[in-house]
This record gives sequence, C-alpha cells and structure tokens, in this order.
Amino acid sequence: MVVIAEIFLTAFFTVLLEKLASGELFNLALPKGIYSRLQTWTSKLVLIQAVLSDAEEKQITAESVNMWLQQLQDLAYDLDDLLDKLATEALRRRLLMTQPTQASNPSMFRKLIPACCSTNFSPRAVQFDFNISSEIDNIAERLDYLLKQKTELNLMSDHLGGTRSRRTRDERPPTTSLVDEYSGFYGREKDKQAILAQMCLGSESGSDPRFRVIPIVGLGGIGKTTLAQQIFNDEEVKNSFDLKAWICVSDEFDELAITERIYKQISSDSSKFKDLEKVQVKLREIISKKKFLLILDDVWNEKYGKWDVLSRPFQAGAPGSTVIVTTRNVSVASIMRSVPDYHLDQLGNEEICSILAHHARGWQNFDAQPGFKETGEAIAKKCKGLPLAAKSLGGLLRTKENPNEWKDVLDSKIWDLPTENNDILPALRLSYQHLPSHLKRLFAYCSLFPKDYEFDKHELVLLWMAEGFLRPSETHREMEDVGFQCFDELLSRSFFQRSKTGAESRFLMHDLVNDLARHVAGRVCFRLDDKAESNVQHRRDSLLKARHSSFIRHEYDGSQRFEAFSRSSKLRTFLPLPVFTTWWQDFYLTNQVVNDLMPQVHFLRVLSLSGYNILQLPNAIGNLKHLRYLNLSSTQIEQLPESVSELYNLQTLLLRDCRSLTKLPANTGNLINLRHLDIAGTEQLQEMPVGLCKMASLHTLSKIVLGRGLKVNELRGLSNLRGALSIIGLQCVMDAQDAREANLTCKQGLKELEMVWSSDFDDSGDEMIENEVIEVLKPSTNLRRLEVKYYGGVEFPSWLGDPSFSQLAHISLSDCRHCTSLPSLGHLTSLKKLHISGIKGVKTVGNELCGVGWPHVGDAFPSLETLEFVDMVDWEEWSTNLSNDDANFGQVFPRLRELIIDRSKSRLSTAQLHIQVSLPRLQATLENPEHLGPQRSWTL
Repeated sequence: MVVIAEIFLTAFFTVLLEKLASGELFNLALPKGIYSRLQTWTSKLVLIQAVLSDAEEKQITAESVNMWLQQLQDLAYDLDDLLDKLATEALRRRLLMTQPTQASNPSMFRKLIPACCSTNFSPRAVQFDFNISSEIDNIAERLDYLLKQKTELNLMSDHLGGTRSRRTRDERPPTTSLVDEYSGFYGREKDKQAILAQMCLGSESGSDPRFRVIPIVGLGGIGKTTLAQQIFNDEEVKNSFDLKAWICVSDEFDELAITERIYKQISSDSSKFKDLEKVQVKLREIISKKKFLLILDDVWNEKYGKWDVLSRPFQAGAPGSTVIVTTRNVSVASIMRSVPDYHLDQLGNEEICSILAHHARGWQNFDAQPGFKETGEAIAKKCKGLPLAAKSLGGLLRTKENPNEWKDVLDSKIWDLPTENNDILPALRLSYQHLPSHLKRLFAYCSLFPKDYEFDKHELVLLWMAEGFLRPSETHREMEDVGFQCFDELLSRSFFQRSKTGAESRFLMHDLVNDLARHVAGRVCFRLDDKAESNVQHRRDSLLKARHSSFIRHEYDGSQRFEAFSRSSKLRTFLPLPVFTTWWQDFYLTNQVVNDLMPQVHFLRVLSLSGYNILQLPNAIGNLKHLRYLNLSSTQIEQLPESVSELYNLQTLLLRDCRSLTKLPANTGNLINLRHLDIAGTEQLQEMPVGLCKMASLHTLSKIVLGRGLKVNELRGLSNLRGALSIIGLQCVMDAQDAREANLTCKQGLKELEMVWSSDFDDSGDEMIENEVIEVLKPSTNLRRLEVKYYGGVEFPSWLGDPSFSQLAHISLSDCRHCTSLPSLGHLTSLKKLHISGIKGVKTVGNELCGVGWPHVGDAFPSLETLEFVDMVDWEEWSTNLSNDDANFGQVFPRLRELIIDRSKSRLSTAQLHIQVSLPRLQATLENPEHLGPQRSWTL
C-alpha cells in the first residue's frame, strides 16, 4: 500500500488557502457568481485541513483513509491548476487592455463596448468563462464528496490545524552510555582521537574559563552516538573528569527535565523537582569547581533561549569541563558550540563490510566465505558508508543461510525489506518528520534526481520556484533568497551533501536519503529510468497520477520511450537530466514529442528540452499557459515562435549556448513575470526587441544587445538585476543621457559587468561621446568583475580605480586602442587579477598606475596575484620610481605571483619596478628577450 506523505497536503493546503484569500481573485474580470463560489471553498478546505493530522496517522492501518487522502491530493492539484488558470486569464486581459488594438477596422459591435469591458466580451473570454464554470462545478462536487467522506471516516479535528501528532513519529529508542562490546568499533579511531584532542585532556586551565561545547554532526545512522559512547568510556577520559553524565535528549528539549536528569546522575539524590530554580541551584552547587563531562545525545532543539537556560549551571564547573552534543542539524550545533562542529563522514567500504559480516554471521569479513563474498560486498556497497544500514541489514541476514536469500536482499529496495529489525527506515524518516512542512515538499521533489546525481544549488532553486513551492515571505524577500535559505536548511540537516569534485554549488544525496525522498514522494514524482517502471503498462499507470517526471537523456530518444506520457495530461514537470549539458554533446529527440506530445500537456510548469538537437518549437508552445520554466539551453534552435511571448507566467527562460539563435520574439517584453533570461553563449544573437524595460522582475539578464531600436536606457527599470551583465553595442549610444538613465549605480545586485563597443575602429566613432557614456555608466560598488572591450575614448572613466570599489577582484581592459594611459588601479584592495591587452596608445607606464599618493598611502595593488600584459606594441617604458629614502613607504605588488608579458615591445631593462616576491612563473615573449636575466626575484 502506498503511503501518502503529509508533504503534499499540509503545505499544499496552506498555499491553496493563501491563494483563495488573496485579493487577486477579487480583481478578476469574471462573473461575480464564480468569485462567490470560489470563496465558499475556503471554509470547506479549513475543515479538511483540521483533520489532516488524524488522517495521516490512520492511513497506515486504514486503507479507506489512504484512498481518501489520495483523492484529496488529486483534488488539491486540480484546484491549484484552476486557480492558476484564473490568475493567468486575468493577467492576459490586463495586458490586453494596456496594448493598442491590432485591428485596423474593429466591428461596430466592438465599438459599442466600453474599453474596460471589451476583453470580457471577446469570443475567447466568453468561451473561457464557460469552460471555467464547468471546471468549478467538477471541483465543487468532488470537494463536497470528500467533506462528506471525512465525516463517515470519523476523522477527528486536530487543534494544531493540520500538524502531525507526535505519536505518529518514528520514536528513536533511548540511548545509554554503555558500549556495545559485541558490535566492535570500526573505522572511527581517527575521529575519536580528533575529538579527544579538542577536549584538551589533562589541561586544568585553558584560555577560555567557560566550559567547552563540542558538537558531533552527521546524517542519521552515521555513528554519532557510537562515537560518543567510545569517548565517554575511554580510560583517559574517566581519569580526566570528576563528574560524568549521559543524557539522551531526543524530541523534547525540556530544561527542567534535562537538568533534573543530569543532577540525579551525578548525585545520589533521587528527589523530584517541580521548580527549575531549585534544581539548577542544586546542580550548580554539586558541579562547582569540578571538571565535568556531559554528553547530550540526539539533540533537535534550535531555540537558543532554551539552551541558554539549560547551560547556566555549567558555568560553575572547573576549566576544561566539556559538553559533547550529537545532532543531525548544523543549526542545532550553531547555537551551542564553542569550537567548530565535528562532521562525521561515511565509513569506507572495508569497514562497512566488517560491520555487515559481523552482524550477519559473526565473521570479521567475507574473505573466507566464497559463497557469500560477492553478494555480501555488494550489499555493503548498498549501505553507502552508513554503519546503521550495515548493522540493520546484517541483522536481517542472520537467519538467511542460503546465498540466494542474500541475493534477494541485495535486489530489494531498502523500504521493501521486512520491518522487523530494520532500523534504517525509522532512523532516516525521523529526520524527515522533523522537517517543517514546506521543507518536506521541497525535499520530496528531489526524488526526481537519480542516485549519485550531482545537482546545482541554483538550478534546483529555479525548479522549486517554478513549481510554486517558494512563496514570497512577509519580509518581502525575493523568492530566490527564500529558496537558497530552504536549501541551506536541508543541507544543514544532512539531507544534502557537498560534492567531492570541489565545485562550490554542486551537491548530491546519500543513496539512502534518495530512497527516503522516493518513499515520501510516493506516486507524485515519477522517474522514467527507474527499473520498476520498465513495464510499459506499469509506466502508464504510474504516469496517470504523477505530476512531476524526470529521465536521463539518451543519445536518441524516440517516440516509443515517451509513449506512456500520452496519458499524463496533468503532468507539471518534464525534466531530462542532467539539467544542463555541454553544447558539443549531441542528443536527438523525436519531433513527435515536441510537436504532438508537449502541446497536450497543458499544465506543465517546468519544460526542459536542454541539450537536444532541435531546430524549432511549434507555435502551440504558447498554449502552455501555466509554464514557469523553459530550458532550451544547448539546442540548435534559431528563433523562438512569437507565441512564447504569451507565456505570461514564465519566470525562467534559459537559452544558454544556443549558438544558432538569431532572434527573440518581438513581444518578449510582455513576459512581465520573467525573472531569469540567460542568453549567454548566443553569438549569433545580434539584436534584441524593445520593451525589456517592462520586465521589471528580471534578476538575470546575461546580456543586452543595443541597436535596431533598443536603447541602453531600457535598463533603467531593471533594478533587480543580479549576477553578470554584458552590454554589447555601446557604440550605438549617441546620447550620454540614455546611458545615465540606465542607472547602473543603483543595480546593487550586479557582480560582473562587461562593456563592449564595436571592434570595427573607423572614423564613425565619436571619442568624446564614448568618454561621456562610459563615465555615466558607473556601476554599483558591489561589483566584483569588470571587463571593457573596444572602448574608443582616449581616457578611462574617473570611477575606474576608485577605492570605493572594495570588492572588485578582476579587471580586464582589452583593445581600447585610443587610450594613451592606464587608469590608477593601485588602491583597489581586493583586486587579484588584472589583464591589459591591445591598448596600443600606451607608451609609458609609471606611478600613475599605482594610484594617487603612492607610495605615501600604503601598498599599491595589495592583493594582486596575476598581472598580464598582451599585445602592447607601442609600450616603451615601465617605471615606478622608488628612491632609497622611500624604503619605509608602501610597496607595489606585495602578493604578485604571476607576471605575463606577451607580444610586447618593452625596454624592461631600463624600467624601475621593484617586486619583493619570488615569481614562481614568468611568461614573457619579447622582441629582445636577452634583456631578461635568469633570476626568479625581479627588480626590472
């Protein structure tokens, strides 16, 4: 029986009620009768929401309740689709009223209709109102039926309004300090020694008079408690502390109860306390000036105030006193720790094999058991470094004498194994049950990713946003920021792990956590590549109720592979993986999917065709009115159909590395909800439509191509821009006022900026105008990277090199051929890399490069590590004059590690540049290389 998790009900109902309570519905240009009928649903949904806790508990044993929840889940999705359809139609009508009529000779009937009402009487609007009324009838009938069923099923209202009752949670058995001598201690000796070193055993004082708090953090079942038990019972530890106590905290962080338990363990007093004041005074007295060790195992509390109250008596202990905390949650550790968290990694496969063999047969390993070796080691790999999984599976194997029975365990999913002696499911599900409801929904969505799949943090947040999981907060924070916070919370609770490839934004899930995601998502998320879905009929049945689907791209994806999708009319997600591919990889998708299947799936929120060698999209793509995310990156598409500009809900449009793309829809500006437009790597895109200024929600605009009517001042309304922006075609700016109106200074979120003029240097350019333009295109001081290409002015802007650009780390100045001097950049304290190329008007470089006032104002280029000069053909002299009397003043390039001088005429033998660091690598291609000596530390 499939267990429906609360994730799609509790959190979902909150969203639905918010939508019904919003003012958007009131403003719809729809018959009032429809609005009033929608409002009656609110009270009915509240009644159902109140019994969700009871239903979630009873569904495990009552199949009728389980079926009721499945129907309720389907209704919630259909209701959400309906509300979205209403909001989309309202937006369409509002946009239509703001645009001039396209008809040159409107009918007499239309002329008689007031402008404010004309959109309501169009044939399309009338048909829409008729259809929506029918859909409302259908949902109303189903809602009334489920409400009646609620009473017949005797579902009880919960005073918490839909939160799960604690008695349905998987209770973790209480732990004690006793070591399991039989099970052994595998692979954690280094971890033990590292924590003992942090405890500073034998030290009676220390720099910090307070007690020390050491958090041990890791995934459930990773071995935190076992490690703490080994430390607690270590002989050296026993001899180093006057008092010791072990407290299993678990769910409830009750300050009075925990304090009382600590007091009773370290004293002979068995008195009952009802007053926190009395027991804390008693505890303080008994530990005063004594060195104590306290283990707080399995802590979930995230409230600093509770910890602050509990810890007050501990301050009376002697220096060197230590509290060790085990937790799955970094947030818990952060409010308690006094030293950095100690994170437990997964065990190696050899140690896992030993644990599995020991609990299955009492063997040290499988080396002497040829009949079980291959299967046993394969089962150990299935545990993915999790000791609890090895121990639990070993227990299941104890009664299985035949290697074939072991093979059955190997081929089974963790969740399908017998529940007796299987602690894996409860251990991992406990972490899930402690999640807030909105995080449960986000985590279950990750079941779309296969095991070992590395996903990008930013990619996942965009998908969450498109699915409607991220609601704007009361503090008016951006949805992306809400998403990043949710991601970090799941990371801190060990649901995600950082990739070992070193990529900062890449993450993955432990295999068993991936299994957990599949388990809690149930039938809502469907992975086409799952072996269980290999049967075509089973695939069709699964997709009938699925709302989200993913699959691994094949080199050739034909129509047969997607045959089952013909029944998935309510699908919201069509996601090939990986989300992004490299542009030189070729994948082919049958036209039947693009032209026939996609237009039938009307409720898609997420559509990705990324990486496929498709040349065009059908105009019917404009019928996907619910679409929020469209990814066409690395395709061969040349232009988008004009109907794309009617996807009014679109939030993300990804066209990265579409190297054949030449044109965007003329009415792209109508996409007023668009937040991310990624057109990086589209070299053939030489023009862009006017009207970008209407897309005030844009956060990502990788480039803007000026000309053909598009002016730079269209950037003025895009105050939310973040990340990187390339402005191409600045030679088209004929009035500096247009550049001033772009208002780059106020775009605080921009971190990278590229300014590009024409590479065709002829007499058509006006040096004075280009000087004025770049001067008023001053970016925000939050900028971290700046590139200027083909600038035709004679001098660089005054703001370039201003110390207020304290975050600027990378500058590239290329082919600015009319400039005769370099800007003063020495006061940029964060500048690490400086690239200067093709500035052929520069003949000498002197102290001006180091900045005004140098060397009397400190070091010049204090952070610069790489300095590169390329193609400086007229460069004759490089001098920074320092006399002997200047020894106490600032240095130049104190951290320089790499100097590259390529294709340059430079009389470096006559220059005076003092570099006080040893250069590990010097690249130089000079006409007179004999001027360079063999030394590694240079005074040039």
